[in-house]
Amino acid sequence: MTGSRPLTLREISLFFFPLLLNVQLMSVSHSIINAALARQEDFVTALASFSVAMVLHLFIASPSYQNHTVTIAMVRGRRSLRGMILFVILVATYVSAMLALVAFTPVGDFVLERFLGVTGEIASGARSVLGILFLLPFFTGFRGLFQGLVIRARRTGLVSFATGVRIGALLGFLALGSRWMSGADLGAFALLACIVVETALVGVFAWRCRLPATGDPEHSAGEIIRFAFPLAYSSCLQQTIPLLINAIISRLPDGPLALASFGVIRGFLFLLAGPMRNLQQAYLTLVRDRLDYAVLVTFFRRLGAGMAALMILIAYPLNTLVLGAIMGLNEQMRGYIALPLAGCALYPILYGVTNLLRGYFTGAHRTGQLGRSTIYKTLYLLACWGLLALLPLPVPGVALAVFLLTSAEFCEAWYLRRQRRRLFGSQEDLPHGGLRA
Repeated sequence: MTGSRPLTLREISLFFFPLLLNVQLMSVSHSIINAALARQEDFVTALASFSVAMVLHLFIASPSYQNHTVTIAMVRGRRSLRGMILFVILVATYVSAMLALVAFTPVGDFVLERFLGVTGEIASGARSVLGILFLLPFFTGFRGLFQGLVIRARRTGLVSFATGVRIGALLGFLALGSRWMSGADLGAFALLACIVVETALVGVFAWRCRLPATGDPEHSAGEIIRFAFPLAYSSCLQQTIPLLINAIISRLPDGPLALASFGVIRGFLFLLAGPMRNLQQAYLTLVRDRLDYAVLVTFFRRLGAGMAALMILIAYPLNTLVLGAIMGLNEQMRGYIALPLAGCALYPILYGVTNLLRGYFTGAHRTGQLGRSTIYKTLYLLACWGLLALLPLPVPGVALAVFLLTSAEFCEAWYLRRQRRRLFGSQEDLPHGGLRA
């Protein structure tokens, strides 16, 4: 982006909505898997096993989930691209080794049964899922790199197209896998296979895209690692939040049902709040000055209000259609999660605020602040765990999970906003003038 013409809502929409569609399609894939598992004979165990496995997988694999952001911010040519590839391989190797440790050694029993407190049946199912997914980080790692290159080239529609192909592949792999697999393993197999297809396709798109010339200096592998490390461990700490929540609710009287229900709700949060993470990429790519930032904030407010309204519609007016006919949940489970799901309406707004602020600090190369914010967020949940152990609350486990998730996000948004005011003064002043693409 060059010149002094101010950013418009139309420009943001053309950049953002293909990425929103991408997140929506990704979240639909998880909801499709949940719907398939909900139709299994022992659906509670299947849903709970897959949910616990995915929470643990997201925690361990989270250092690679900022690859697209790091690519957008740091890759400017062949030298920095080689450095980024090295970073992807190093992180994927570490993550795969950790997943294998949990899946194939007694460490998994300690983590799942002693720390997370799940039953032996759920622990066995979760370990089986992780045993299928332990090589997934190599594919998701390079997918993030390829997506970052495509986003930098402003071809965001290609990212969504690749994810759409992933959905079609997922349906095919679920049908194929059901011939010899059942339970949570079916979901794991289909997820791995469809992501392999998506990664290959977006890799072809990245190969054909040309990055815009910026005149910015190249970055070495060392510079990329120093920049990315705070983002990586911040992402890892972010994933401790659902992990800790699972550990808390699994010990409640309705633990298995709460775990299964929280997995379903997280699928809808991914669908309706997940797109807000693209505000970080929109900031890094589009915003040049405080006027552009103000337009992006206006866009976020409208989008956040729409996502919150959709969450409430699904919880009540569309409960039977969406949760029953589409998701395959029985009447008891639909009633159990309706109010907590409606309570999640605030989450897309809080998550959007956090990601706008994350874009602000990433653009200023102050990624250390992001790591500290997630440390405090994690400490908050640990304190809640201690208090709940002393003073248990007579509320459904899934309602407690939603409260903890939402309040933790509020804490992070409050901390980052406070730090922005302290470090940069007026919230309307950009510390770096934006990133010109």
